[in-house]
Amino acid sequence: MQEPPFTIGIEEEYLLVDLDSYALAQAPPGLMEACAAELEDQVSPEFLQCQIEIGTRPCADIGEAREDLRRLRATVARCAKAHNLAPIAASCHPFADWKTQHHTDKQRYNDLSRALGGVVRRMLICGMHVHVGLDANPLRADLMRQATYFLPHLLALSTSSPFWQGEDTNLASYRISVFDNLPRTGLPPRFDNWEDYERSVQILVDLGVIEDSSKIWWDMRPSSRFPTLESRIMDVQPRLEDTLTLAALNQCILRMLWRLRLRNQRWRIYDNFLIGENRWRAQRYGTSEGLIDYGRGAIVPMPELVDELTQLIEEDAGILRCLPQLDRARAIARDGNSATRQRAALAEAQRKGAGHEGQMRAVVAHLVEEFHADL
Repeated sequence: MQEPPFTIGIEEEYLLVDLDSYALAQAPPGLMEACAAELEDQVSPEFLQCQIEIGTRPCADIGEAREDLRRLRATVARCAKAHNLAPIAASCHPFADWKTQHHTDKQRYNDLSRALGGVVRRMLICGMHVHVGLDANPLRADLMRQATYFLPHLLALSTSSPFWQGEDTNLASYRISVFDNLPRTGLPPRFDNWEDYERSVQILVDLGVIEDSSKIWWDMRPSSRFPTLESRIMDVQPRLEDTLTLAALNQCILRMLWRLRLRNQRWRIYDNFLIGENRWRAQRYGTSEGLIDYGRGAIVPMPELVDELTQLIEEDAGILRCLPQLDRARAIARDGNSATRQRAALAEAQRKGAGHEGQMRAVVAHLVEEFHADL
């Protein structure tokens, strides 16, 4: 069997903040025009006027993805600075109020607003999506069933949204709580084959409920536009290298499952009820508490889980040229992720005597600094 391409495509959503107040700011027309002049179809407005979305080209490996993503981030940052704005790559703005935001006047977003009502107004959230190239539909269906097991692990490593409207939610990813209010979200249902998936989607299309499968927003889905599996569960990352690490994990996990398939083996498929419990633990705790290892029947700390995962995919990482990203994944599990660092930034501002508003501004300043650190 010929090996699939396992290419990588990364999509990220950013929030725009004013460099004086660190409050959210709407993207002025000139900003989008300047970005589009350089990045063409790799940049676009998002649902809310304070958001901007970028997407890499299909990349052969992490090195190529780094080059493209750095160029995209640097261009957005440079164009934003000309308007006294800066992008941040966190899944929730620490102190913004969603009720004061307005959606982009675009047909697609106007239709979404009408279809989803008040639920979509709260969507002041940003995510990252990783596409991995798989060129056969039956393979996409088969690997999606197995890869679902690892989605909570990816969420736990990625969490970057502990704050909402100026309060610590005591969650590592509040974004997931907001996003789950939309229909057709959460863990993907279990389909026995590609035909079952297509048949289920077509029922909703024929009824006029959705236009096509792009209106399905599961944590992982077969892309409607590309021959890829698209992982959507992760919070967006302030640090470019953490984005690349998560992309590499997605790529290597799918190659590992494909490699098992060649040997007539597969990952054990657990009921979504059980995987959903790990999804909740990842949403609630990020890296600070463990996930359930159902084979062992125990809650296992994240550093140990990630050590085991990286051992499983080490062969694949070597072939895909992303071994350094496995080391970084282990470091995230050990030292914490963006949610950890945001809370540390708030605690440091509090220690220095800042009031609540100053503490929140310090968190945003920290996020601005991290976005620019790797450019």
